[in-house]
Amino acid sequence: MAHKTDDTFMVVSICLAAGIVSFALVYFVRKYFQGGQFKNKDIRLDAKVVIITGANSGIGKETAIECAKRGARVYMGCRDVNRMEKARQEILDKSGSQNVFGLELDLASLESIRKFVQTFLSMERRLHVLINNAGVMACPKGYTKEGFELHFGTNHLGHFYLTNLLLELLKKTAPSRVVTVSSLAHRWGRINKDDINAEKDYREWDAYMQSKLCNVLFSRHLARKLRGTGVNTYCLQPGRTSTELTRNLNRCLMIVSKPILWVFFKSSKSGAQTSLYCAMEPSIAGHTGKYYSDCELKDLDPHAKDEMMAEWLWKISEKMTGLNHR
Repeated sequence: MAHKTDDTFMVVSICLAAGIVSFALVYFVRKYFQGGQFKNKDIRLDAKVVIITGANSGIGKETAIECAKRGARVYMGCRDVNRMEKARQEILDKSGSQNVFGLELDLASLESIRKFVQTFLSMERRLHVLINNAGVMACPKGYTKEGFELHFGTNHLGHFYLTNLLLELLKKTAPSRVVTVSSLAHRWGRINKDDINAEKDYREWDAYMQSKLCNVLFSRHLARKLRGTGVNTYCLQPGRTSTELTRNLNRCLMIVSKPILWVFFKSSKSGAQTSLYCAMEPSIAGHTGKYYSDCELKDLDPHAKDEMMAEWLWKISEKMTGLNHR
């Protein structure tokens, strides 16, 4: 009887020890994959005005919470008004701020972007930080209101148009910053000059990667155009983050893989760290046009630094959005 008790005790002890080791392993692996953190807690944004697109969920919402905590007047630009208001209340609760405002913004509609800017300009005479955060990923073939392929139209043209409409205010408020959220996927993106709007051929991941490369080229070219104005631009990839951006992926696959994603993917809060770094870090004030990941400066592949392609993209974007007729 004593032997059986000893054996049972040994099995329980081994299981308990294995459980503790497994828990510790999962904890440290998850912590490692959260990536670099913006550790400068002393920076305040009092009296600063910040716009964040797509701030009703994920990285955008976490970015909004932190900016509001630090005293900024935060404007959320979101497509779904009901979800935006629900998120706004959460941001107010978590930040302790009363200076968070929601404005309807559909980046897949140039008309909506113009209305957003008109409303914002009627409310504010300053803009210190514009964070181009919203985006879509791996969507079925679709087009924006003006007929642009959905990834290209939303992820690139929408933010291109929004930023340009706000440039004069950003210049007046300088020093100011434009922060554009790209993705590591830009490395595999290529600009299809012969079919930029995916009318001849459509592959959802190619379209997404192209749009993310557009983000990088846009940010770098904008920096060249704004040199000497006091408006600095930054582009970043937040890292593999579990957010609603994955909503178009296979639902069953996402449910099954959720425990794995929890361990190896960043939380939304961790995914927001590089956005916050680019929006606030004083040491990079003169580093306009650069690219960041995990709160560190990163180099880019040659095709992401192609100035001739960036110039072509800028001109075609002006033509498609009608900016060259203003």
